[in-house]
Amino acid sequence: MNQEIINEIKNKDYALITQTLEKFLSDQIEKNHVNGLILGLSGGIDSAVLAYLCKRQLKEKTIALIMPDTLITPKSETEDALKMIALTGIEYKLIDIKPIVNEYSMYVEPNNLAKGNLRARVRANILYYYANSKNYLVLGSSDKSEYLLGYFTKYGDGASDITPIISLYKLQVREIAKYLGVPENVIAKRSSPHLWKEHEAEEELGASYEEIDSILYCLFDKKKSIGETAELTQIDKSLVEKIYSQNKNSEHKRLPAPKPDRD
Repeated sequence: MNQEIINEIKNKDYALITQTLEKFLSDQIEKNHVNGLILGLSGGIDSAVLAYLCKRQLKEKTIALIMPDTLITPKSETEDALKMIALTGIEYKLIDIKPIVNEYSMYVEPNNLAKGNLRARVRANILYYYANSKNYLVLGSSDKSEYLLGYFTKYGDGASDITPIISLYKLQVREIAKYLGVPENVIAKRSSPHLWKEHEAEEELGASYEEIDSILYCLFDKKKSIGETAELTQIDKSLVEKIYSQNKNSEHKRLPAPKPDRD
């Protein structure tokens, strides 16, 4: 793997990026005539960055929902989320979605993958319930890496009104997290959507984020071909092809629902 490419991705002005994102959030509140912002806080790095961005200037206009499924969500994740609430001072609600998921399970046929995505969609429903009741905007926590790979649940964690960090690769999210003061254990932990037990993102994706971001950066930012990307990143061409295919195969997640042409 080419460390120079990784450094090129990571070496950004995170003070300036933070200012830009803060202005974006404030402008969106004003533009949309809403009272504030709401986010799902999982204990992971992406939602942590959102919480720490909001607490700087919009703490009184932000609510975080912590929504574990206590059947499968590690206790440490909820503890990390609550720790960040204590550190940021953001208003929060803790809602165990296990009874809701269990109720659904009484009426639908079993499927572990679909049930995992159901958890994400239950969380989206609750976020929008509170957003409706309080006239808030829902913040999406997808970063650029996840967005380009389609690594999110359609109408689940992919459902949002605004997506503040969607222009930042996962490696950049880690760097801005350091700048914002996110706890080190949250920055260092392995990413996971926790849609089922022992769910880890890099294991499911079949590559590290260093590899994923290097490939995506060369393909989409530097506009390199698959062969050029493999050579530049020093990553096996088969993995580059796999990441490229994941982007193409998930295109439907990033586009509006198709409709037939009219004469």
